[in-house]
Amino acid sequence: MFGSIAVIGRGRAGSAIAARLEERRLLAADPRRAELVVLCVPDAAIAEVARSVPRGPWLAHVSGATPLAALDPHPLRFSVHPLQTLTRSRGAEQLDGAWSAVTATDPDALARAYWLAEELGLRAFEIADHARVLYHAGAVFASNYLVTLYRAAARAFAVAGAPAEALVPLMRRTIDNHFELTGPISRGDLHVIEAHLDALRQHAPDLEPLYRALAEATAR
Repeated sequence: MFGSIAVIGRGRAGSAIAARLEERRLLAADPRRAELVVLCVPDAAIAEVARSVPRGPWLAHVSGATPLAALDPHPLRFSVHPLQTLTRSRGAEQLDGAWSAVTATDPDALARAYWLAEELGLRAFEIADHARVLYHAGAVFASNYLVTLYRAAARAFAVAGAPAEALVPLMRRTIDNHFELTGPISRGDLHVIEAHLDALRQHAPDLEPLYRALAEATAR
């Protein structure tokens, strides 16, 4: 569907996407000669960079929360957001099998968004433009705040004298078990929760508000 694709931005997402397009022999070095230009820049820079791209080729961005209006004045546009956490230490294989939210202005643009997702190794689903921020909030819960939870748990372990690496198999098994809830709240052992809060209050007071908020949300 596209014979040449340029990538602007070589951060975590841009590096992985460019590597995959290079594998597919689709990567164009010059955005001015590309049929599609993919913006892999920070969200706050998308609109400015889009305005700097001469009108003519298709334009896409890979942001999860940014609306398509950020790609003005380009009428040929869509978005493909890889629903995956990406790092610079890995390559295009990070994209393999991940899901991707695609948003487009019309059926032709949507077909092109699905095509790009497939070329990148992603499994696409459509998300409405007005729902992108809510969708991205859900992604942040699942990924970014998982990091927060791990670091909070690791801090409690450190204070208690336990190894933080022991938490990783526990977290992985929770995912493998399809997030089935276990532990004191599922058993109704609320006195254990109160004991946890008391211990945190004494030894890691900065973690108590987070634990309390999570316990209340879990109990509901």
